[in-house]
Amino acid sequence: MGGFFGAVCRDDAITDVFFGVDYHSHLGTRRGGMACLNDEIGFQRYIHSIENSPFRTKFEDDITKMQGRACIGCISDTDPQPILIRSNLGVYAIAVVGVITNADTLIKQYLASSGGHFTAMTSGKINTIELVAALINQKKTFEEGIRFAHDQIEGTASILVLCEDGTIIAARDRFGRLPLIIGQKLDESGSPCGYCATFEDFAMLKLDYVFERELGPGEVVRLTQDGVVQLSPPRKEKRVCAFLWTYYGYPNAVYEGISVEAMRMKNGQIMARADREANVAQGVDFIAGMPDSGVPHAIGYANESHIPYARPFIKYTPTWLRSFTPANQSMRNKIAKMKQIPVHALIHGKKLLFVDDSIVRGTQIRETVDFLYDNGAQEVHFRSACPPIMFGCKFLNFSRSNSDMELIARKTIQELEGDEGQRHLDEYSDATTERGKRLRQTMAEKFKLTSLQFQSVEGIIEAIGLPPEDICTYCWTGRD
Repeated sequence: MGGFFGAVCRDDAITDVFFGVDYHSHLGTRRGGMACLNDEIGFQRYIHSIENSPFRTKFEDDITKMQGRACIGCISDTDPQPILIRSNLGVYAIAVVGVITNADTLIKQYLASSGGHFTAMTSGKINTIELVAALINQKKTFEEGIRFAHDQIEGTASILVLCEDGTIIAARDRFGRLPLIIGQKLDESGSPCGYCATFEDFAMLKLDYVFERELGPGEVVRLTQDGVVQLSPPRKEKRVCAFLWTYYGYPNAVYEGISVEAMRMKNGQIMARADREANVAQGVDFIAGMPDSGVPHAIGYANESHIPYARPFIKYTPTWLRSFTPANQSMRNKIAKMKQIPVHALIHGKKLLFVDDSIVRGTQIRETVDFLYDNGAQEVHFRSACPPIMFGCKFLNFSRSNSDMELIARKTIQELEGDEGQRHLDEYSDATTERGKRLRQTMAEKFKLTSLQFQSVEGIIEAIGLPPEDICTYCWTGRD
């Protein structure tokens, strides 16, 4: 995934951007970067790996060397960024959040038509942020270039550009799959003294910015110390990623006016209501959430079902704070086992119902269910807070895979019915059909679960509360 934060202030913007980017650390664990415009020396830029330590610890020394009234920074799960570009549009720093699925095609087209070149990495691949810059530079202005880039890119690209005149250009991705929020900072007299652009709204609120507005799909604006100027209006089509609310959004974030935490609790309530109407899983002792993103869904389920919420196991994180994944499988297994500390009084002899945000490949369920039975659980029920994932995401990094057959739902369908089953994915997704019931029963048996159910597409749309045509459900339905 990834996230970014940029600010233009009357005073130094470095501290705001440092903390603003740090508030996006939950969105990526690969690289972090900051770039600012210094009045005396021009652009300054630092990029560090954050795979084994958080953003804050890598940049604490750097920010003492940086100075400027305009700055951008990012957490990146893809390529190193921000990068510095010198072009017909001037010198600028650029950061991008999203994924470009047709990057190879765009690179070939650019090289064939321009006679230009890209800086290659050791593998021969290029930094896709440089590709976005190359697309932008083909036009005479940033607004024309960004709109052109959005039209060419298959996938998603939200963009921050730090210009050499000390302004920042912010552009939400073409279909608004990701958020981009503008904040305003006021001085003691109540006059504007700065503006920011952020993925997460709470990052700006914690830094004393107030909500100005959320950009529309494909909208482009320029931020100055004194105001926000629209360069390109919003486009009409909107497809906001539903996983913002169900999984990777931070609990206290708000997107499109919809609270993440409130949506997750409502989502759990809808699942509990469905189980009650179907008269299933009504005799369990405790409702529990898979830490951490499954917890609010589970609380909503518990509140609606009037079954007590409990934590049958605790996630131990003091020594493994980050999502660090060793190359060695034996080490990965030991770390996963180390993180799960059982509470025997809440497991032994108990009937438990767990709620998780999603089921992608099923590895985590298999390990957790074995762990619970090994510690004396009598029954283990499982609820997924979203529908069966049938397609790897082609717009963002979430649920991306080399093949859709790596997804546990598709894999199980293939086992059940072979290639014929792949022609009936809508039926398998629907819990009311014979195929849908068979998928859930087979997966429950595979994972040794007493029962397994998924939230429906209709249920998740109800929980979000936006018009269905404004929500991207591709990974569940295969429809853009």
